[in-house]
Amino acid sequence: MKKTYSGRYFEILEKRKNLPVWVHKEEFLKTLKENQIVLLVGETGSGKTTQIPQFVLEAVLNENPSSGPKGKKWLVGCTQPRRVAAMSVSRRVAEEMDVEIGDEVGYTVRFDDCSSSKTVLKYLTDGMLLREAMADPLLGRYKVIVLDEAHERNLATDLLFGLLKQTLVRRPDLKLVVMSATLEADKFLKYFIGVPLIKVPGRLYPVEILYTREPQRDYLEAAINTIIQIHEFEPPGDVLVFLTGEEEIEDTCSRITSKLGDQVNVMPLYSTLSPAMQQKIFDPTPDPVRKIVVSTNIAETSLTIDGIVYVVDPGFSKQKLYHPNTRVESLLVSPISQASADQRAGRAGRTQPGKCFRLYTEKSFKELEKQTYAEILRSNLANTVLTLKILGVENLLHFDLIDPPAPETLSRALDDLYHLGALDDECNLTKTGEMMSEFPLDPQMAKMIIVSPQFNCSNEILSVSAMLSVPNCFIRPRGEAQKAADKAKSMFSHIDGDHLTLLNVFHAFLQHNQKPDWCYENFINYRAMKSAVSVREQLVRIMSRFQIKLCSPDFNSRDYYVNIRKALLAGYFMQVAHLERTGHYLTFRDKDDQVVNLHPSNCLDYKPEWVVYNEYVFTSRNFIRTVTYIQGEWLVDIAPDYYQPANFPNSEAKRVLQRHYKKRRLSEERSCKIFCASNS
Repeated sequence: MKKTYSGRYFEILEKRKNLPVWVHKEEFLKTLKENQIVLLVGETGSGKTTQIPQFVLEAVLNENPSSGPKGKKWLVGCTQPRRVAAMSVSRRVAEEMDVEIGDEVGYTVRFDDCSSSKTVLKYLTDGMLLREAMADPLLGRYKVIVLDEAHERNLATDLLFGLLKQTLVRRPDLKLVVMSATLEADKFLKYFIGVPLIKVPGRLYPVEILYTREPQRDYLEAAINTIIQIHEFEPPGDVLVFLTGEEEIEDTCSRITSKLGDQVNVMPLYSTLSPAMQQKIFDPTPDPVRKIVVSTNIAETSLTIDGIVYVVDPGFSKQKLYHPNTRVESLLVSPISQASADQRAGRAGRTQPGKCFRLYTEKSFKELEKQTYAEILRSNLANTVLTLKILGVENLLHFDLIDPPAPETLSRALDDLYHLGALDDECNLTKTGEMMSEFPLDPQMAKMIIVSPQFNCSNEILSVSAMLSVPNCFIRPRGEAQKAADKAKSMFSHIDGDHLTLLNVFHAFLQHNQKPDWCYENFINYRAMKSAVSVREQLVRIMSRFQIKLCSPDFNSRDYYVNIRKALLAGYFMQVAHLERTGHYLTFRDKDDQVVNLHPSNCLDYKPEWVVYNEYVFTSRNFIRTVTYIQGEWLVDIAPDYYQPANFPNSEAKRVLQRHYKKRRLSEERSCKIFCASNS
């Protein structure tokens, strides 16, 4: 039966026909029909993200009216580097196609699947398509895959390039469209030899670039002052400000609102914001109110916000950096690249001539790196190796990547997975490794969940894992409310550390029926808590698939919290620190000890001799964050192969380990004598 469209559909259709990419529709479809791989370079505002997948879907439905394998519908998949983009773009496309989101058009992101058996066009993050490939390496349900924003080069994107290059050889009926901004098209052309290239210009008005005369000492203060000046002296037009993280963004939004009041509508934008809040950035603002969007770098390429005339660019973003020598992965505020700066400037001038205020000098701009380094060159590859192993890649060094990582980084990843029991002596995947790969978590957390039934506390470990997988649940506002927030947090604090504090918060949230009012009264992030509940439910489903037992120790028993701490250590035994006589901590990872301090946010009111930590953070100093007290003898019981005293140069901790090993050996000898005597 022919579909009946609403008037809204035809209204949007007329706007779609005015997009630059529409002019290239026939050329694109003809090229796609004649080639298995097509590279499309579309500048900002060309409409490539919303229109190309619809063009592809139209061609697929016309050429393949019958169903795919096992009677299922063929799928067109369009990947996005970030969940915010996958969710928002899919909603926009559903509106353009005049369908309900989750029906013909859907999305799949980590811990959120809004698709159904009706879905024929699915937007999903690179990571989620990679997870689908782990279950079905040939991606049998897909007829065409569109890799969008390929120039962002996150870990999952690079793995998909290598994987799809192999899959396309084995599946001649599968087609691939690689879409990018103008940044690294040459690199993709060299990687996919002989593929056709289609260039689509953007819909850009001229953008005036303004630099500061002198370097700014405080980019945050400079950004706020610039916004106020724009509002007071520039003609009407919305403002987009780029900052580095959630806390910084929320603080800036609060400060701008307090200074400009009802004259502006200030909206935050970051990846962990709720979908409803994210959608608000697209809502029009009534005159004469000016909209100000304060965003992380997700607004660089993944999202297009109409009405933006002014961009404020301090020149920084948060980047993940991994040091294989120290095995430390840090999220650092770093200068952006020239390519990122140009992308940011391109956000202005969509509807009229725009301005980009760069809060750095022109000389500083010229000193920036040309391109942002691919994530695979600056990340811990333990999860990547696990993914490649489950995909059946035997020779990791010969896997065809655009930018191969350093052998040392790869070696460290293999070493870590071996210690976690995911790989055997011959680097083959173990049964434990197969289970670990099914959890959308880092390998250490997955291992912790898998072994938790041995400590009779899998329910509690699931709750802790869910809390660690969402943003910080504690809200600490500025000003007078800060003391009240600290007092509220202390009500949940556990004497043994932060992991158990998070468990207390989760239990309290459930006991108070997940009420938003309770969160508000106790300075708890309601969105984070609801996300934690959702994450836990999905982790439970994965556990049931592997028949991993759900259990809890007796709450009134002396060992309730001891068991939980031991289970934590069973996953994170490579992230342990020892208190030295000097008062600082020394991390305990093979021969790469690092001097660290407990992060000020921790809830411990004393310094335990041994702690297990969840995160290593570098700001003004080296900090370990989310820490819990453990006992030294547990190390030799839980990870005896790893914690051989001879492996560590640290004399203080080494002596402690030697004492524990001696006790353990004497205990084993005594048990052996008793056993022999009883059987003689």
